[in-house]
Order: sequence, then structure tokens, then C-alpha cells
Amino acid sequence: MSVSRVTVALFGLSACLVAALAIAPAQAATPRAKSMYVYELPDGSRIVTDYQLNNRQYRLVRTGVDTRGVGQLAASKSGQFFRTDPDAYDGLIRRIATAHGVEFALVKAVMHVESSFNPYARSSKGALGLMQVLPETARRHGVHDIYDPEQNIEAGVRHLKYLLGLFDHKQYLVLAAYNAGENAVRNHRGIPPYRETQSYVRRVLKMMREYARS
Repeated sequence: MSVSRVTVALFGLSACLVAALAIAPAQAATPRAKSMYVYELPDGSRIVTDYQLNNRQYRLVRTGVDTRGVGQLAASKSGQFFRTDPDAYDGLIRRIATAHGVEFALVKAVMHVESSFNPYARSSKGALGLMQVLPETARRHGVHDIYDPEQNIEAGVRHLKYLLGLFDHKQYLVLAAYNAGENAVRNHRGIPPYRETQSYVRRVLKMMREYARS
């Protein structure tokens, strides 16, 4: 019996099945590779199909004819699959940061600490993407596709530029505001006494020094 189209649904796949899908060889009888589509559903699970789905509630994560690693991508909710190349976005960072007069090292350090260079990172507070931008912040800066790396970096850099102007280019206050919100910094007249925020500021400043030297 021949099958003209195969759809694989992945909902919390076991490691064995993910590995099998990731390394399965292409069938010799297939004359031309088909595109694969990875979608994320509202509940966080992911599915892989060989055709497009017309459902606005499904977010397209990846498409292409190269299926290597697609099983791992589909089953991964933490996005570890993407955390492999810390220099992957250097070109975009440099271009966008330069256009807005923001230091390259500052932007890359924020991205490093915020998402570990995972374009699909999602925090418990609803921050999304490489720069962990909140949807309302993205809208404020005219960004519509928050998961698109270029648009996400654009939103993050614009927000950093705004905060730099607001806090007289004092980087420790800018970073505290990026993490805890500008009102928290105003109310406490400095870095808020939040352990997470204080640790965040130290980590970003440390990474910034490293990227400035490289």
C-alpha cells in the first residue's frame, strides 16, 4: 500500500522516537524532498507535518526541506536545539545597534542573559524571543512578529535606547529597568532590592565587558 502523504504528530515524544525521527534516512523511492513544517500549538506541544496548516492558533516554528533535527525541534519546549551558536546574530545585532546608537556589546550581553540566543525563548512572565520582549513593549516600538529575530532585536534595541535616554545612559539603571520595569527603578530610586534584578544586572555587565573585549 502506498502512502502519498505522511503526517507525524508529536506530543511529548519519547527520546527514542525523537532520535529516530531526527536521523531517519530519506526513502529512496521519493524523487524529491518535501517541505516539513513544525507548528507549536496553544498548549505548548508541537506537531510536524509535510503540508501547511491553516490555523491561526498554530504558530509556525520552522519550515524547510532539511529534516535533520526536526524531531528534536518539535519535541523540545525549552528550545535547547537553538542554543548552539552565540555568534549567529552578530550581523543583525551590529547593524541594528549601530542604527540606533546603542553599543553592540550591551545588546549582545542582554540577549545572552535573556534568552541564551534562543529565538523561541518564552518566560513565565510572557517575555518572548531573543531579547525577551513583552508583547506590549513590541507594540510600543512598532514590532508585529515578535518571534522574527530581526524584529525582536529591533524591539529590544529600541527599548534599550529609550531606557538609556530615560536614565541618563547609566547602564546599571538601564539594565535594572529592562529586567524589572522602569517604574520599579523610579520608585526605588535605583536598582530595586530584588535578588533576580540585582543578579541580572551583574551578569549582563560581566558579559558586556567580555563582548567588548572580543
